Amino acid sequence: MKTKTLLRSVGLFGAGALAATLTPALSAVDVGTYKELDQFMSVFERVRADYVDKVDDRTLMKGAIDGMLASLDPHSSYLDARDRQNMRTQTQGSYGGLGLSVTMEDGAVKIMTAQEDTPAQKAGLKTGDYITHLDGKLLYGGTLDEAVDQMRGTPGSKIMLTVVRPGRDKPFDVSLIRETIQLKPVKWEVKDQVGIININTFVNSNTGDAVRSAIAGIQKSLGHDPLGYVIDLRSNPGGLLDQAIEVSDIFLERGEIVSQRGREKKDIERRFATPGDMAHGLPMVVLVDAGSASAAEIVAGALQDQRRALVMGERSFGKGSVQTVIELSEETALKLTTARYFTPSGRSVQEGGISPDILVPQLSDVDYKSRPRLREADLRRHLINEAKIDDKVLEDDGQSDPRFILTSEALKKQGIDDFQLDYAVKTISRMAQPALRTALAGAKNGAR
Repeated sequence: MKTKTLLRSVGLFGAGALAATLTPALSAVDVGTYKELDQFMSVFERVRADYVDKVDDRTLMKGAIDGMLASLDPHSSYLDARDRQNMRTQTQGSYGGLGLSVTMEDGAVKIMTAQEDTPAQKAGLKTGDYITHLDGKLLYGGTLDEAVDQMRGTPGSKIMLTVVRPGRDKPFDVSLIRETIQLKPVKWEVKDQVGIININTFVNSNTGDAVRSAIAGIQKSLGHDPLGYVIDLRSNPGGLLDQAIEVSDIFLERGEIVSQRGREKKDIERRFATPGDMAHGLPMVVLVDAGSASAAEIVAGALQDQRRALVMGERSFGKGSVQTVIELSEETALKLTTARYFTPSGRSVQEGGISPDILVPQLSDVDYKSRPRLREADLRRHLINEAKIDDKVLEDDGQSDPRFILTSEALKKQGIDDFQLDYAVKTISRMAQPALRTALAGAKNGAR
């Protein structure tokens, strides 16, 4: 049996210990469990023999496995050949589609995130939107795989989505043209002498290298160091654990980055930073929102706890569990929750997420007040945080914060189309002023 580790909006690692315990676990099955297995086989045989239509055995077994894992938590699942191919496509390749991450909720297709620079994002589709029809055909009641298959297609082909958005009175149609969706883990730009590094995902194994290249590109474009850096992790659903650690390490000189804790108290693994901060101690702001999950929360939590960066934006998703991918055969695998992870201060982000140091709502989003935020705590059978998160934390998003009274229309008149990013850049500028004055004074003294 083979195991494989990765961390999606679901952090994945620690498979070896689990694989080693499978055989003893089977030998420990008690008599009561065997009776339940006998009952399962009785139901299986009855369905095969008497169901109104002939049912394929593989379909029945997959349904049974799916049901067993669904009773655990939202992130444990059985991966058949199709699921594994979809995973490989998302993490390694490209596909014709819309750039949407979706889930199924009570039979309806719900948008988790719209990837940056994709048809979905350009069309303004939001987290929490429901897709009810595709090209006028009702989606409700089908499977998630069927919906995904219909949304994917040949680049250049058209598709019409009917969308229900909480807070709006009526559904609306969105016409999209499919494109080749390619993962671009990192983008960068410079604004007002501030370096902005946008990390869209951690699923790519060279995300850390891409961040290093971004820093070098920013320095080269300016001819010197920027005033500071904004690390944009908004709508980043996660990815590989080692890339989250590598990105955190780029900006840290020392200290713990993350720890994982399994079922047993002694089962603890800690990961630490190595010397060398590529940002040279310059001011940093990390932007997060309700779509920042798992690996993104590891980075935000590490930089926040080590006092290396201010975290700004909205409370993050709250995905603090660890999944291990265990290969069952050449075509199938098991994705099983095996541990929780913790930030350097010992915080679990499960349910509660990362709370920003400075709460900044996205005022440039015309729907920000009415649009609900989908988080881990909203998912059925999610793991409960052992520290018992206060319900007020889970309910309050600061959407009515009286400090922020500007409307999206007023911001547009000021040329601001991303209020959170604009606020972060201005914060870096304010933080950098004392250091800038000191540097200028030193330059003048040197000239004398």
